[in-house]
Amino acid sequence: MSLYRGGCSCGDLRYHISKEPIFTQACHCRLCQRQTASAFIIRTMIESSHFHVDTGELICVHGPTGSGRGQKVYRCAICKVQIFSIFNNSDVMTFLKTATFDEPEHFPPQAHIFTKSKLSWVNLDGATPRFEKYYNKEELLSKDSLARRKAIGW
Repeated sequence: MSLYRGGCSCGDLRYHISKEPIFTQACHCRLCQRQTASAFIIRTMIESSHFHVDTGELICVHGPTGSGRGQKVYRCAICKVQIFSIFNNSDVMTFLKTATFDEPEHFPPQAHIFTKSKLSWVNLDGATPRFEKYYNKEELLSKDSLARRKAIGW
């Protein structure tokens, strides 16, 4: 297994993951667009036990979600770049902001979600599955990824 590292824009916060990610998705919902000031956000899922902060300090801010259950967004304490989110008040799964990896090209989106609100100039003609809302995990995730999710109760 390769060790994948990442960090914030100022360089103070550094992290690594100690296992291959479970899944990577690009979300095109309006809320993600507003929160990132971008056309979409790419998030890479990993069990929280395999995410490790090496240096720096995180701050936590609470943010809304489409489900209404909210999220905890963890940012570098200095430059305030988003590093990861925790959804549904469940600290067992970490949703890393994929672009914070040193080599984010290792984790291209495996699905585009909430494409019903995608910006019209974003072209999704590629082979990556896309969904107007969300996907059926049982149909899209690998058996290994499903087993890992089940093992942590997610």
